[in-house]
Amino acid sequence: MSEAARVLAIRHGETTWNVDTRIQGQLDIALNDTGRWQAGRLAQALVGEPITAIYASDLGRAFETAQHVGRATGVLVTPEPGLRERHFGEFQGKTFADIETALPEQAMLWRTRDPDFAPSGGESLKQLRERVVSTAQLLAAQHPGELIVMVGHGGVLDVLYRAATRLELQAPRTWALGNAAINRLLWTPDGFTLVGWADTQHLDVDVDAKPLDETST
Repeated sequence: MSEAARVLAIRHGETTWNVDTRIQGQLDIALNDTGRWQAGRLAQALVGEPITAIYASDLGRAFETAQHVGRATGVLVTPEPGLRERHFGEFQGKTFADIETALPEQAMLWRTRDPDFAPSGGESLKQLRERVVSTAQLLAAQHPGELIVMVGHGGVLDVLYRAATRLELQAPRTWALGNAAINRLLWTPDGFTLVGWADTQHLDVDVDAKPLDETST
């Protein structure tokens, strides 16, 4: 059996649309001030980790988060479109409330996690899982015995958690998907396993040290 690859799976820092509960999907929304602060704290926390490669969604909020880590560790960031957020089609740009009001039947399918449902022009959960897991496996397989970073999005992290814990797509989510949290996985040819999840100690500092406009994720 080949040597296991260790993976740090990380969601991008906060954006204004996160705060507004507006669906970003594959729209290219930038980090806000809080998100940039989170990315900086994340980078500081990973200094000294033996990271050999950093892969990131090519959407700006994820790639910028990864660049903070890259600058702190001296590792080049490689863009990887396979780590993009789920494409939410006509949901993109709308808030949760907008969707509930304008598209109640589709909102119900989304809320109940129908694995075959895709918003018009978007991806289903099954399609997302296939894309993310195949991408993550391909990347990890190139780094046996090494520690790598993958920076993506909430939907990407959700899929990776389910892959590592063997949970079905429709299982209710009981785990956090915090912005800039550190999540640790192990990969072998048998798949992913969970090592640690939702480590946010690097973000737990005195209120006075945080940006004035910081809001919860």
